[in-house]
Amino acid sequence: MLRAVDVSFAYGRTGGTSVPPVLQNVSAELARGQILGILGPNGSGKTTLLRLLSGTRVPTSGDVLLDEMSLRRSSRRALAQRIAVVPQETQLAFDYTVMEMVLMGRHPHLGLFQLEGPADLAIARDAFGATGTAELEARQFSTLSGGEKQRVVIASALAQSSDILLLDEPTASLDLGYQLEVASLLLRLSRERGITIAVSTHDLNFAANVCQQLVMLRAGRVIAAGATSEVLTPEHVRALYDVTADVHVHGATGRLIVVPIAASGARRDDHTRAGEGSRP
Repeated sequence: MLRAVDVSFAYGRTGGTSVPPVLQNVSAELARGQILGILGPNGSGKTTLLRLLSGTRVPTSGDVLLDEMSLRRSSRRALAQRIAVVPQETQLAFDYTVMEMVLMGRHPHLGLFQLEGPADLAIARDAFGATGTAELEARQFSTLSGGEKQRVVIASALAQSSDILLLDEPTASLDLGYQLEVASLLLRLSRERGITIAVSTHDLNFAANVCQQLVMLRAGRVIAAGATSEVLTPEHVRALYDVTADVHVHGATGRLIVVPIAASGARRDDHTRAGEGSRP
């Protein structure tokens, strides 16, 4: 459905000097109804890959295809009707209510100066139900906890009626309870609604729990990709993070568990060479 084909990307030039590519010859595929995890250390290119997949950035080389058509050939409005994005942080210029936040997801489906109607309200309330946020409808967004905000932003993305959902670090800064809630929500959206999901994360156990497929990035290159059970190995964790880890199947749940043991050596600062860390 959505796939990056041998994409590379660089943010341009700084002070007349060429900046090294953030991504180099990266390929990734989001299979319909599955959850893809994008793993890697800071500056590895995870957020940039999500931006390319969403169409908000255009590859320097290679291409991103939606149903085998290049995103370059689609308008922003058309892409927003198919692809919804949940950023790591949501900054608002005004203090909106939760209902107003979720109704923002309907904008790609409205005409110029058109207001939301009963059908849009029904879609918004369906998104509330899917994310367990109905009781928050009248609250000010700024008064919510971190976990509540994240679920409301996901509800807004669902209100776009898109069939593809891209999330950037959805569990960052959330406590364990909210992390489990987000994991359960994504699994439910995938299984019950057939939504195709890509999620970037540092949390290996979160990825092991929710993702069927993984792409591991380091310094803008893919070091491993494939089924989670095959890719999430001690060798790949060491190559990705310079950390020795035990990876085993938990007896009670049957899930893969990653237990970090020790740093395996000095961290290589190759993420700084990728040039992504401070880029917009």
